[in-house]
Amino acid sequence: MHNHTLTDSVRYSYVRVLSLLTLDMQKGRLPETYVFFLSKQHREVVLFKAFAKLRVEASRYYLGFLWWVFHPLLTMAIFYLVFHVLLQRGEPDYVAFLLIGVTTWHWFSNTISHSMNSIWGGGSLMSQVDIPKVVFPCVIIVLDTIKFSFVFLILLIFLIIYGHTPDVKYISLPLILLVQLLVITAGAFLVAAVVPFMPDLEYVFGVLLRLMLFLSGIFYSSERIPEKYKEYFYLNPMANLIESYRAVMMKHDWPDWTSLGLVANAAIIGIVATNLFIKRFDRLYPRICP
Repeated sequence: MHNHTLTDSVRYSYVRVLSLLTLDMQKGRLPETYVFFLSKQHREVVLFKAFAKLRVEASRYYLGFLWWVFHPLLTMAIFYLVFHVLLQRGEPDYVAFLLIGVTTWHWFSNTISHSMNSIWGGGSLMSQVDIPKVVFPCVIIVLDTIKFSFVFLILLIFLIIYGHTPDVKYISLPLILLVQLLVITAGAFLVAAVVPFMPDLEYVFGVLLRLMLFLSGIFYSSERIPEKYKEYFYLNPMANLIESYRAVMMKHDWPDWTSLGLVANAAIIGIVATNLFIKRFDRLYPRICP
């Protein structure tokens, strides 16, 4: 009963904020069009909605926000048991190797999965207020990035205890995180944009994510990939990113700046293209979403 009341309260507050924002736009206080960036007021709506969702999620379970940490740790434990203990496969220092891969992969896969229905599930809200539809996936991106920040902090603490002391190479971590955020944003915008037109694509994207899970080098080193296939392996942006994290956090080396630059450029192009796509069909989404 408490959770239901809290959810209704959050929904009412969210609609109220958006209604006031729409009224300001109609009075000419805000620009009615945008190209690539949300207005300050829309960014505030994204943050408000993201933190409201966090509050609702934390109140729904007995362990609250601890599940944000336990879930990836349990997943890592399962993969470690299967690949390292039962199948006797793995790399040197496999716990750290696997934990880095699983942690960063979860940020990507969770955000993409949760973004698929972000616009599709916002039909009732879109019928009440007129807002840029890109707000919906942005809420998911902020929400899952906040969750990831807690897990990533625990990962850093674990690596220090495990003997991987931070050095000067760690100054490149914020850049790697930024590049992954760009990749996530491009992917989230893409799935959020197209699923409303063909909801069955949600299952297709789910299968593609599972395929990427095994093609991103999470459980094995890229050195195990035959040379003739490595060119295709590195077309996967997550393979490049996971390798960059391990280079800095395990090998105490600099990441491959060329690969990071190519991934970042591709992600930026993807963000621009998908944002334009969403803007192009901004008026159509309320009519096709339930």
